[in-house]
Amino acid sequence: MQDLKKMYTTILGDQFPMDLKFTIGDNTLIFRKKTWKFPDSKGQIEERGVRYGENPDQEAALYELINGNLVLGGCQYIEPGNGLVSSIDEASMLQSGKHPGKINLTDIDNSLNILKFLMKNPACVIVKHNNPCGVAYGDTTEHAFTRALRADRIAAFGGAISVNRAMDKATAEAISKQYLEVVCAPDFEEGTLEILAKRKNLRVIKISAIQNLESHWDKRFLDIKSLIDGGLIIQQSPINKIKTKDDFKAATCEYQGKVYEIKRQPTQKEYEDMIFGWSVEQGITSNSVIYVKDGATVGIGTGEQDRVGVAEIAVFKAYTKYADIVCFDKHGIPYKDLELAISKGEKSPDLKAEIDAQVKKDKGNLSGSIMISDAFFPFRDGVDVGLKEGVTGVVHPGGSLRDWDAIEACNEQNPPVTMVFTGQRAFKH
Repeated sequence: MQDLKKMYTTILGDQFPMDLKFTIGDNTLIFRKKTWKFPDSKGQIEERGVRYGENPDQEAALYELINGNLVLGGCQYIEPGNGLVSSIDEASMLQSGKHPGKINLTDIDNSLNILKFLMKNPACVIVKHNNPCGVAYGDTTEHAFTRALRADRIAAFGGAISVNRAMDKATAEAISKQYLEVVCAPDFEEGTLEILAKRKNLRVIKISAIQNLESHWDKRFLDIKSLIDGGLIIQQSPINKIKTKDDFKAATCEYQGKVYEIKRQPTQKEYEDMIFGWSVEQGITSNSVIYVKDGATVGIGTGEQDRVGVAEIAVFKAYTKYADIVCFDKHGIPYKDLELAISKGEKSPDLKAEIDAQVKKDKGNLSGSIMISDAFFPFRDGVDVGLKEGVTGVVHPGGSLRDWDAIEACNEQNPPVTMVFTGQRAFKH
């Protein structure tokens, strides 16, 4: 019988060349394949590249830009020496665990793509399959990690986390109690590595450049997509234009000669969550709708074909994750384990009924949250999903022919719900 576990432990060699050279117009970019030296099971040093690609039977390679500068149409792109994930070397891998595969590297990369907008306070981003499952600010790094974890304790299992402050012992202790694949920080305080070593397969990576991550906010890179016929689509990376509350525009539009305006302007607290939520949106697969509250994600809907559907999925996930954390707080077990124990007659159904009642009362912790969409709402039905759950504000690009309908939906609430336009879309595919 085939050993299915073996395919996940096999390390593939790759046939990709050590150097890649791209000539774009008058610009030449030179990339060097990243390899690392690790001891094998017998203590012999081996040189290895990326563990494997998205699946265990796919070879993969990581390349770092080492020479050349790209300027097109007056736009200057990332230069050599600005490496983050592509610059990881042996010294950066404080604990290599199972050395990283393609998914680990892209998960770290997307966590930093979000974290670069959240540098003003201690923050944590937890990514699973290249989408955030929990993002939060905190008073401390440990507080930020705990809040991000509690946003979706289920999906965080086996995820990759990045924090924007040095890892301290309190954070390391909290992390060591969870099963995670990768932990990334700008530095690690004395004693933290011994704590994290309790998880022997955990990859612990130091990226000092995280301290200067905010400098990447306005820097573009080449986004390259390969097609199944071998062709390429090349685009500029997006730029997040929302830095302060003044970058938003109060929702207003004209329809059939009538001007529609949002009745209520956001409070300072709502603006803070709007900026936070739009920052998180930059790293989420489209179509997406998310809900944020008090500087943390509450529900994240990703990659759906229709906007009302993804708004509903984000609500479903918020209720599901909130039920799980309430159950864990009360009884120390996941909600699904409680349901199983009840089905076996080992726990009283009253325990589940009590949790369900609290989740319903709190509306999955969505009451008082901000609803964010990466594109405009083509109809009010998407906005209505959030309004039903008690959101107090809505953020979206604006520009729909039916913006007036969404504005009216917010104005009909008592008290009125606020809405702002970003004036830019945040699609990510």
